[in-house]
Amino acid sequence: MDSPPPATPLRPGLAAALVFVSSGAVLVLEIVALRLVGPYIGVTLQTNSAVIGVALAAIAYGTWIGGRIADRRDPRPLLPAALVLAGITTAITLPLVRYAGELLRGSAVVGILLLTMVAIVLPAALLSAVTPLVIKLQLGDLNRTGEVVGKLSSIGTLGAITATLGTGFFLVATLPSSVIMMALALLLGGSGIALGVYLHRTRPPTATATATTATGGGADGGAAPGGRAGTATRSAVAVIGLLAVGLAVAAPDPCDVETEYHCATVQADPDRGSGRLLLLNSARHSYVDLDDPTHLEFAYTRWIGAALDVTAPPGEPLDALHLGGGGFTMPRYLSATRPGTRNTVYEIDGGLVDLGVRELDVQPGPDLAVVVGDARILVTDLPTDSVDVVVGDAFGHLVVPWHLATREMAAEIRRVIRPGGSYLQNVIDYPPLRFIQAEVATVAAEFPEVALITRPGAPTRLSGSNFVILAADRPLPLDEVRARLTASVGAEFDLLAGDELTDFVAGAQPLTDDYAPVDQLLVAP
Repeated sequence: MDSPPPATPLRPGLAAALVFVSSGAVLVLEIVALRLVGPYIGVTLQTNSAVIGVALAAIAYGTWIGGRIADRRDPRPLLPAALVLAGITTAITLPLVRYAGELLRGSAVVGILLLTMVAIVLPAALLSAVTPLVIKLQLGDLNRTGEVVGKLSSIGTLGAITATLGTGFFLVATLPSSVIMMALALLLGGSGIALGVYLHRTRPPTATATATTATGGGADGGAAPGGRAGTATRSAVAVIGLLAVGLAVAAPDPCDVETEYHCATVQADPDRGSGRLLLLNSARHSYVDLDDPTHLEFAYTRWIGAALDVTAPPGEPLDALHLGGGGFTMPRYLSATRPGTRNTVYEIDGGLVDLGVRELDVQPGPDLAVVVGDARILVTDLPTDSVDVVVGDAFGHLVVPWHLATREMAAEIRRVIRPGGSYLQNVIDYPPLRFIQAEVATVAAEFPEVALITRPGAPTRLSGSNFVILAADRPLPLDEVRARLTASVGAEFDLLAGDELTDFVAGAQPLTDDYAPVDQLLVAP
């Protein structure tokens, strides 16, 4: 039996467009996947690593399988199918992640990997199969194999670069993740249908004759686009597409507002009419009383408030710098308890600032300057001895960003604090508490006086806990701090200093810009 004639190559421009779009779509999926899974498993180094690793695995297997199939079948009818299926799986990804995320919320490594696989594997693998299918079609002349493969590979890389920059700098900043995913699904599905119509209309006569012979000819030919099989396929695609849209609409949405960095929700406190709880990526982040800025709901904010109360004579205004805005609880507290205080807040998420203005009574003005940007960069621009107190309360999900936790950052903070001023840093850690030990050692490497506020028995707790580090260039007023803490939180604290704190740190080494494995320190070895 004669072998089938070789498949007709695509037009060069069409081949390049298919590789460019499919490769770029994979990177859009990868970046948006981090936004989709973040509300359930956090945005940590492990999450980023899982997203990258799973995406690379999907690319590897999709490319391999696409190449194997291309050697066995004519790639022309497979290309539209791959794009349409990629569109369908992209649309289904959104509801699948939201339903699975509720089941895997807060999971460790296995849950992180599972949820990222749900978010990426199927559509990324299908899209990665497009490039080898296209290359197979274009290899009509073996003397030009290197040129064809090299050109299409470079075009795919350009598509990935374009999608990465466009998604990171534009799409995520202007559109919700759900809109990006559904728009991508429509683009891929529509492109697949359009490509199928085009390939059918431009099918060479030999291919038409072969198809007619293979199906028995006539109007009943199952392979004909207008035949029963084609109609059934299109109907199935339409049903699956509608189902995906319906699931996406019905799926639980964890966000009221999706900013560049967070999935944010503001909830009213049913027990306190003026109370508002800010959740970022489903974690309880801040509590604000709209009528009483002196009300501090969370224990760690009362600890910080007690330290701020004794950092200067009562009512004396301060120049205060806040690293991280969140719900702006502490700036509002200082403005209420120390009128005339000049608060400067460095908040990297402009969308979070806008949310605070709309719903949390954040009022920028003479006593509150809000600067949108990275605190590490902004602190280096401050003059020496320019503030009285620095409050560090910046988090990426439940993790202090590593570049804000190093000795170099602590040195910058000490530089900008006036003599006699203080540094207060909120930290969250989990047993065996390696991160808080390292962070206390880091701050102590720059500040001669350090103390630590924690819950009673926190070093042996089985769950996570807040810690507040107190640091200064002068002896800390520990008796006054202890008295204020007792008045505000009763016995719900431990205050460690001196030898007791040295024993707690247990010889931990300071973190530096060269070595700061913050995320790894937060989990058991």
